[in-house]
Amino acid sequence: GLAGQGATALVSFGLAGGLNPALNAGALLVPEAILANGAIVPADPLIAAWLGGPTVRRLLGAESVAARASEKHRLWTQTDCAALDLESGPVARTASALGLRFAALRAVCDTAGVDLPQAALAALSARGRIRTGRVLASLAHRPGQIPALLHLARAAAQARRALSDRVDAIRPACRA
Repeated sequence: GLAGQGATALVSFGLAGGLNPALNAGALLVPEAILANGAIVPADPLIAAWLGGPTVRRLLGAESVAARASEKHRLWTQTDCAALDLESGPVARTASALGLRFAALRAVCDTAGVDLPQAALAALSARGRIRTGRVLASLAHRPGQIPALLHLARAAAQARRALSDRVDAIRPACRA
């Protein structure tokens, strides 16, 4: 396993859906902790600081995407988590189970006030691959979602750029 191969920490990084309405697309998030399955898993403070944080108190390690702005608002008020993603919860739980340190670095893609278009929800397979045929079928059935899909694509590009810039900035320290 990871610990047997010398890993001392796990870092979850990628995109997140905003729950806090004050967060803009591309905002970088380094949480103090992850809320997953009702349990709070604290991030390692030294790794969080190295990643540039902490910038928020908590992220929600969700089991599914929050597609509607109303759902994001409900999660924000119920959990006080700034954003959600689908990977940080399992990574945090794995790190905890293995006795490894943990932290997360996420960039906001879809903001709290954005309803995700159906084409975006149909896009990803269970393995995280884009299913182009499903996207095209969804757009053919409901072409009115094209502007929302383009807006989401721009926000995703902005988030990926912010994440990439941060990773590039900390990469030299990884080699030390």
